Amino acid sequence: MEENKNLPPIYIVSGGKGIAGHVMVQSTLIQFPDNKVPVQVVTDVITEEKLLETIETVIQTGGLVVHTMVDTDMRSKLIKLCHQRNVKEIDLMGELSEYISKLINKEPVRIPGLFRKVNQEYFDRISSIEFTLAHDDGLNTDKINNADVILTGVSRAGKTPLSVYMAMFGWKVANIPIVKGMEPPEELFKIDPGRVFGLTLSISTLITQRSKRLARMGNVSLDSYIEPREVRDEIDYAESIFRRGSFTIIDVTNKPIESSSNEIVAYIMQRYPQNKIVKDN
Repeated sequence: MEENKNLPPIYIVSGGKGIAGHVMVQSTLIQFPDNKVPVQVVTDVITEEKLLETIETVIQTGGLVVHTMVDTDMRSKLIKLCHQRNVKEIDLMGELSEYISKLINKEPVRIPGLFRKVNQEYFDRISSIEFTLAHDDGLNTDKINNADVILTGVSRAGKTPLSVYMAMFGWKVANIPIVKGMEPPEELFKIDPGRVFGLTLSISTLITQRSKRLARMGNVSLDSYIEPREVRDEIDYAESIFRRGSFTIIDVTNKPIESSSNEIVAYIMQRYPQNKIVKDN
């Protein structure tokens, strides 16, 4: 028997983006493993029209309203409307806000989305990390034009760790592998080459990195993967791709990841000073 089938949804109603309410609701739901309670976030509820529209949707689905309205007028209207239409509502903001207001004898500023605005840098970094992971190792190449930086190079050239490191500082990074004998995705040659960086390194360093990987994989025989002539051919092929696309070549041989990142950032800042915000690096 499916006890969780067709459960009414929880609607998180907010004058901003609903981040605080969503976190609180999910923190509660996680205490009920494998629950199937649907959750809908209704953002930017700042007009009576949208408030009425939202409540009508809730009524149609038999849902519950959980709200974090910081605008006292809109909060009062929402509560009144819910009571009139027999909609269950839970106020996550009002009572606490009123308590603090009385405690410090000061009115709240009542700005929806203020939490996100104050913590925008944090959210930007999370967004960058999510983007980078979604565009790792050639994934979603149709959207790499949205990246700040595109890294490319042969296997074990250090594309992924460098991508993730830069993402932690707010850079959206995509990385695309170069495989000898295979044509790179055409999207790589359609974007601004000034944002594309080809990673290269010495044969001995690459062989060392690949040997470590094979050792971790156990009894795997891939002689061509670490054979010096084959490795040289791979590097030559990759560098031919870099030249064809007019990409900037970064030699990462025995270079700390921080240095490679700083080198790339310096290029980006020099090339796009008017429209690129400096990120701490």
